[in-house]
Amino acid sequence: MKFIVSSTYLLKQLQLLGGVIGNNNALPILDNFLFEVIGNDLLVSASDLETTVVAKLQVESEDTASIAMPAKLLLETLKTFPEQPLTFVLQDNNTIEISSNHGKYALAYVDGEEFPKAVSLEDPSATEIASGVLATAISKTIFASGNDELRPVMSGVFFQFSSEALTFVATDAHKLVKYTRTDVKAPQAAEFIMPKKPLNLLKSMLSTSDSNVLVEYNESNAKFSFDDIELVCRLIDGKYPNYEAVIPKENPNKLSIERSQFLSSVRRVSIFSNKTTHQIRLKIAGAELNISAEDIDYSNKAEERLTCAYQGDDMEIGFNSRFFTEMLNNLGSHEVQLEMSLPNRAGILTPIDGLEEGEEVTMLVMPVMLNS
Repeated sequence: MKFIVSSTYLLKQLQLLGGVIGNNNALPILDNFLFEVIGNDLLVSASDLETTVVAKLQVESEDTASIAMPAKLLLETLKTFPEQPLTFVLQDNNTIEISSNHGKYALAYVDGEEFPKAVSLEDPSATEIASGVLATAISKTIFASGNDELRPVMSGVFFQFSSEALTFVATDAHKLVKYTRTDVKAPQAAEFIMPKKPLNLLKSMLSTSDSNVLVEYNESNAKFSFDDIELVCRLIDGKYPNYEAVIPKENPNKLSIERSQFLSSVRRVSIFSNKTTHQIRLKIAGAELNISAEDIDYSNKAEERLTCAYQGDDMEIGFNSRFFTEMLNNLGSHEVQLEMSLPNRAGILTPIDGLEEGEEVTMLVMPVMLNS
C-alpha cells in the first residue's frame, strides 16, 4: 500500500478526530487511528466505543488497504512538519514508512480488521440542520448540563424535534437552558439525549463548516454527517425530566438591564461572597438594583448600585453567582430581562435583543435562601 497526502491537511483532520480518543481506553486498539485507503479516498476513523468519527480525505493512491496507526505518535510527528507532501508506504515488517522532504520515519501498525466497526443505524429518522444553527444550539445549552453520574439523563443535552420547531434543553437542577428554533422543523416528532463528549467534538468541528448537517437517529444512536465527516454516537438511555413543569409561568416582576454592565457588577461583587455558597443578593426597588455579597467568616463584603427598568413589587432574592455569571456570559444580547415571581421561585433570564428570526432562549436559575 502506498499513498501521498499533504502534511498540514492530514494534521488538521487528525486533530479534529483526536478529541475522540480517550486517555484510558478499554481496548489498546483504540489508541490508534484507523486508515482505510480505497483508491484516492482515505477514510480515517477514531473511536472510544461510545463515539466514532470518520473523516474522508483526498490522497494520491491506487491501492486498497486497512491499517491502524498509533494516534499520539503520528500527531506529534505531523505537528513538526512544514507544509509538504508525505508518502506513506507499507513495509513487510509490520511498519509503515513515512517519507518527507528531509527523512524517513517508521511506525509500527496493527491490522485494521481489529479496529471496532462503527454502528450502522437501522431504520433511522432524519432531519437537516444548518451547521451554524446546530453549533449555536450546542454552545447555548451544553454549559448547563450536569456532571452527576447518578443522574446520567441530566449529563447530556435533550434534543426535542417536532413539525413545529427544534428544541434543545440542558439542566443540572440548579440552572436550566431551553433553546428553540421555530424556523427549523423535523418531518416527524422525536426526542433523544445526546452525551456531552460527542457534542463538544461536534461543536469544534462545526466551527469551520458552513454546510447543512444531516442528523439521523433511532432509539439508541445518532449520526451527524456534514462536509466529509461522519460522527456516530450512542445516546443516553432514559427519560428526560419534565422541564416545562419547572419553568414558572406567572412572573409579574420584570427587570430589564444592560447585560455587560450587569455581568461586570455580578463578577466584581461575587469576589466578596462566601466561597462555599457563592451567594449574591439582588435588592430591587423602583428603578434601582442593589447587588451585594458578604462573607461573614472573613468580614468581606461588597455592594453596587445600578439603574434598571423594573415593573413589579420591591423584591430581595439570592442567587449563586457562578450560575448567574455563566448564564449572562452565554447570552450574546445587549440587554437582558430577569423575570421573577417570589424570592423562593426560579428566576427566568431572557435576551431582549440580538436574536435571529425564529430563535428563542430561556434560561432558568434557581434562587438560594438568603441569610437575613
